[in-house]
Amino acid sequence: MGEQQHVKFPQEVIDEYAALGVDLPALFSAGHLGTRMGVQISEASADRVVGTMPVEGNTQPYGLLHGGASAVLAETLGSIGSMLHGGSSKIAVGVDLNCTHHRGVRSGLVTGVATPVHRGRSTATYEIVITDENDKRVCTARLTCLLRDVKPGDEEFIRAAS
Repeated sequence: MGEQQHVKFPQEVIDEYAALGVDLPALFSAGHLGTRMGVQISEASADRVVGTMPVEGNTQPYGLLHGGASAVLAETLGSIGSMLHGGSSKIAVGVDLNCTHHRGVRSGLVTGVATPVHRGRSTATYEIVITDENDKRVCTARLTCLLRDVKPGDEEFIRAAS
């Protein structure tokens, strides 16, 4: 996901994960795919996740932002919110993603904001609104994640991801 030094996390979340020796910005990212696509997270909490992505390099043959790129941004933001809601005892796994593409974008930066629709014990659903630099809606997405308990051996996976 590129540089993550400026991500704002709630202090209680920082403390929870620091006690586990986990690097939050690395854990709450889109990994290699997010890095390739230029996704940057600027704010992250269970109540609101904000991130940006450049249009350049993420277009389809007509020069418009690729719908799949919007889906990557949406799933990244909704997954981060779900992971933060679930806390360190849960792993969030996406099970449903729906994207409605409203308008094309040819240049600049798009911004996604994920907010919770439902936060339960076993699932979390987030609405993600992606806008262009003129604050016009480009895409509306909804992501539902299964929140499963961390199992023995998952701790290694979580630490390796961070």
